[in-house]
Amino acid sequence: MIRIANAQLWVHDQNEALGFYTQKLGMEVRADVTLPELGNFRWLTVGPAGQPDVAIALMAVPGPPVMDDETAEQVRTLTAKGFAGTVFLTTDDCRAAYEELKGRGVEFVEQPEERPYGIDASFRDPSGNHIRLTEPREL
Repeated sequence: MIRIANAQLWVHDQNEALGFYTQKLGMEVRADVTLPELGNFRWLTVGPAGQPDVAIALMAVPGPPVMDDETAEQVRTLTAKGFAGTVFLTTDDCRAAYEELKGRGVEFVEQPEERPYGIDASFRDPSGNHIRLTEPREL
């Protein structure tokens, strides 16, 4: 059986992203390892409490030799615009989660709204990544 273990988001600053995902969203650190032999590459992952088999890798945009400067700048620009990836979070009560996260300082770009598939809201992380918060409707 194949299962999803990690998804990746590009982030401009791993420490800032770590603070946002743990302090504001309440996620847990899954891994935080720096590898000097790979030029101090940092493998940083977080995940929702109570869901230990899924993690989001908060990946710094690399420079050469992994990415040339032009490509790295394109990735940074797309990330800042919210077009480098989206994370979809689910909850049993979107409106309550919205109020809780808003109280922690999360700035939403869309308030909870009824949609054909449920109730949906959205916000961005400090790097610009788009995050959707949904309360799926039972089908």
